[in-house]
Amino acid sequence: MTNELSNPFKRFFVEHPGGTILGTWLMSAAAGPTEAVGHVGFDFLVVDMEHVPLDVSTLPEILRAVGSTPAMPLVRIAWNDRVLIKRVLDAGAETIMVPFVQTAEEAREAVAAAKYPPAGVRGVAAVHRASRFGAVADYLKRANDETYVVVQLETEEAVGRLKEIAAVPGIDALFVGPNDLAASMGLIGEIGRDEVQSLLAKAAADAREIGKPIGIVGPNPAMVRRFIGYGYNFCAVASDIGMMTGRARDWLAELRGVAKEDEGSRPAY
Repeated sequence: MTNELSNPFKRFFVEHPGGTILGTWLMSAAAGPTEAVGHVGFDFLVVDMEHVPLDVSTLPEILRAVGSTPAMPLVRIAWNDRVLIKRVLDAGAETIMVPFVQTAEEAREAVAAAKYPPAGVRGVAAVHRASRFGAVADYLKRANDETYVVVQLETEEAVGRLKEIAAVPGIDALFVGPNDLAASMGLIGEIGRDEVQSLLAKAAADAREIGKPIGIVGPNPAMVRRFIGYGYNFCAVASDIGMMTGRARDWLAELRGVAKEDEGSRPAY
């Protein structure tokens, strides 16, 4: 393993400002499905520690699985918590996403937790997975530059403060959670509603105006294409479990449809 550090997620947006990459969510919390999805061709995979039973002790296993593929990992932290952010970074995450950031002050707290002094308050350890267990001699000097901090805007109020939040030094990118946004608007489960879509489009336009990458997740290709049209830069479609169960339901429905049509001449199983 090379001793050089290089965050490909950060590098992409430095080299391709305004570019677009595609990913999916990891809900399986298992190395096998993670590795398989990583070889499909997605640019990035979201390692979800908020809604998935995945903790810091098992995170390295998932990061190793992603690391064996061409895909880039984006780790969604469970909460904007200083200790949790430190432990996730020490475990080897380079690009992190902090959920439910509502204000510029909360964004500053996320940055502080992710950066070593004097830029932040991240605790210092000489040997951990992030430093290749001490093999990267200048890790402590380079880590602040390599760490990429994404904050998640999940309410109407947060989207309204997008420019203020994005202006916080150390905030590298934004991510809008469409389902939570819809819920905050009293439209839970209805992200396709015009009111929600209008706000999603405004968020992308505001981010583009200030030159800040912005991401989102959609349930299907049609919705993700709409988001790309709005100007979103990193877009996830569905999840590993969602795609697996969706395909299974489609095939099962197709087979049961055939069986029903031919039930007079075929045995029941």
